[in-house]
Amino acid sequence: MVGSKSRKRLLELLVFAGPAVLLIFIAAELPFLMSIYYSMTKWNGISKHITFTGLRNFRELFTDDSTFFPSLWFTFKYTFFNVIATNVAAILLALGLSKALKTANVLRAVFFVPNIVSLVVIGFVWKFIFSLGTTSLYEATGWGFLEWSWLGSIKLAFSSVLMVSVWQAVGFYMMIYITGLSSIPDDINEAAELDGARGFRKFFAITLPLLMPSFTVAMFMSLANSLKVFDIIYTLTFGGPGDSTRSLSLDIYTEAFVNNRYGYATAKSIVFVLIVLIITVVQVKFFKSKEVEA
Repeated sequence: MVGSKSRKRLLELLVFAGPAVLLIFIAAELPFLMSIYYSMTKWNGISKHITFTGLRNFRELFTDDSTFFPSLWFTFKYTFFNVIATNVAAILLALGLSKALKTANVLRAVFFVPNIVSLVVIGFVWKFIFSLGTTSLYEATGWGFLEWSWLGSIKLAFSSVLMVSVWQAVGFYMMIYITGLSSIPDDINEAAELDGARGFRKFFAITLPLLMPSFTVAMFMSLANSLKVFDIIYTLTFGGPGDSTRSLSLDIYTEAFVNNRYGYATAKSIVFVLIVLIITVVQVKFFKSKEVEA
């Protein structure tokens, strides 16, 4: 009797869950396993002849690659500043637009709209603004900073890319924090105010700890998206001037589709996946440990 129930349950799992598991394996796991194989080959991505080279690509990556570590450093630097700036701005906007304002819904929509526009489109629009738009404004106003080479200067290119990234993403994370703020019980806020907690004291003692679940989600998504940054840099600077804004994603793209070193680019992507995985797991565990229940 017990054996028949076990067989019946196994059959149900195979019938109902089996197709989904198979599709996930074909769509996600199989390409990853193939990538591991391609990372140990010499291949241009087109030829039928693939030469197996073992760990040669990884050895070259860590010992004889002039772009990997600078690109990795830029990616870390960009991620650090982008995550902080985006989340701080999003929290401030969420706090401001959670109040009873007549224009709150309109302002929420205004800040959220850039997030639904393609990053490629946003990149080209801002490239036009930085090149021709600022020139026209300088001629009309005479303000000196408008004449700066926003994308042509090594010092300004990083700030320009960062500014566009924050502007594009802040509305999305703002909505996450607004949702978190709305889930905080009113009686907790009222009790805190009766105890004399207001302003910064109330925010850091009451609001922020109760906002940690939303903070965990926002930090995870902003961290992962920042580490994988590609579209904005591709359209704004293509890694320039020089290689000063060359992210690791763009470096992998260049190796695969410009240098036609598909196997080597796949090796870089495998290392990149492991880096992103380790960082995001550590981040999620850290912020999960800080969460409290209302």
